[in-house]
Amino acid sequence: MLQQQTEETYQLPRIGSPAPDFTATTTHGEISLEDYKGKWFVLFSHPADFTPVCTTEFVAFQEIYPELRKLDVELIGLSIDSVSSHLAWVRNIEQNFNTEIEFPVIADLDRKVATRYGMIMPEESQTETSRAVFVVDDKQVVRAVIYYPLTTGRNMNEIMRLVTALKTTDQHGAPTPANWEPGDKVLVSPPKTKEKMKEREKEEGLECIDWYLCKKDLND
Repeated sequence: MLQQQTEETYQLPRIGSPAPDFTATTTHGEISLEDYKGKWFVLFSHPADFTPVCTTEFVAFQEIYPELRKLDVELIGLSIDSVSSHLAWVRNIEQNFNTEIEFPVIADLDRKVATRYGMIMPEESQTETSRAVFVVDDKQVVRAVIYYPLTTGRNMNEIMRLVTALKTTDQHGAPTPANWEPGDKVLVSPPKTKEKMKEREKEEGLECIDWYLCKKDLND
């Protein structure tokens, strides 16, 4: 029974599963999952306020926040520190880095949100959230999950690339290849019948290496 409770406590939301519900106190007041209905958002956790890696990350997250909003994507931070600590820290960042943190930061003292999202890795730390990133779409479905260890700051370019790729796939029904960047060609799903495979050979505007691996330009 104890083992079952532990597994439930730290269960990681799966890609394609509904985003765990939450209501939380933040630096912008109380927010809930319901507030983001019909919106994409990125929820990320950080280990603690007033720490070197986390501070550099918050500056970097704020730098990409305007770009995320252009994609109609919101941003939410989280740690198990208090609202007072968050407010003091974001003010410190503004003073030392001339950077105003415009997105809300959840104060998860009771660890309810962190627990529901599986953000605490007890093998790494019993008292801090890991560096987790969840991309949730406008239907409140988890679309991507990334985890980093406490010692490694996140790559903002990759987070932007990931969000853009997901939205591109939704809009055009096309998967994206390795190292894809906005503006690059996307992949075309392989044909599922022999007839479709023959039709593929005659289709114009495709760059095909073989029948199952073709690319196309979205601008064509």
